[in-house]
Amino acid sequence: MALRRKAADGLRFRRQHPIGPYILDFDCDSAKLAAEVDGYVHATRDRPRRDARRDDWLARRGIRTLRITPQDVRDELDGVAGLIVVAARTKRF
Repeated sequence: MALRRKAADGLRFRRQHPIGPYILDFDCDSAKLAAEVDGYVHATRDRPRRDARRDDWLARRGIRTLRITPQDVRDELDGVAGLIVVAARTKRF
């Protein structure tokens, strides 16, 4: 909901959107942006390598990945939603 409120000017975000072999936490197709909420498990075992492979796969298709911690979402939801919208609007971050 916070993301929908911040993106009132035509940006559309989809939750749990499948693309190829992956499911994106949040996808903004018009901005070619994936926002991923990554917990501590993404820093363990083979996850960093798997995430890098996933980011590369997405980048080869023109999709940028913005990674966010669950703690930031919990503590600064409006700020995180604003950051995602700014990244989508500016096409960079």
